[in-house]
Amino acid sequence: MENRENQELIRVEKTGGNTRGVAVTALLLAIGVILRLVSPSVAGITPNWLIAMYCLAILIVRPGLKQSAGIGLVAGVVCMATSKAIFPYANLISEPVGAVACALVTGLTGRLKLFGLTLQPAVSTFIGTLASGFVFITATKVVMSIPMQVYLYGMLPVVLTVGAVNCAVAQVLYFPAVRLLAGKPAAIAKEEKV
Repeated sequence: MENRENQELIRVEKTGGNTRGVAVTALLLAIGVILRLVSPSVAGITPNWLIAMYCLAILIVRPGLKQSAGIGLVAGVVCMATSKAIFPYANLISEPVGAVACALVTGLTGRLKLFGLTLQPAVSTFIGTLASGFVFITATKVVMSIPMQVYLYGMLPVVLTVGAVNCAVAQVLYFPAVRLLAGKPAAIAKEEKV
């Protein structure tokens, strides 16, 4: 009897989860866009709120790799439209790469904990931000013929700094976002079983 109830629960989550997942993802991306537009830069560095928000969406909704790439592509289009970078088209490549990297790491870091607190949001977002940033600056360097010194000492430290800021943002916002947006999604249910 219990097995049948579990099968029905899984079926309901799969059929109803798509709409909820799309809504959660859209809301988080919209928040990321707004924060991206209004956030001032500090010492020339602005946190990439959109990356932090799509990483949160991936952590909460747990989409597949194709869906994660789609989330990244949408984020890339928005980043391109709102970018202050010299080569904004690189966002169309970098954001899908960052989203897929986040999804892959999310699948691998499920049991990574420190003092009973999951570090999955921080690690997944940090790796996703680094993947996105590295692809972005490398594409920009190649297309715009930027000198290697500028790439290594000007652009790479910015990617590392934004990665650190994004991982802190995602770690802090993860549990409130889960409680507010998803109730108790698969991400939390899996952590409680472990």
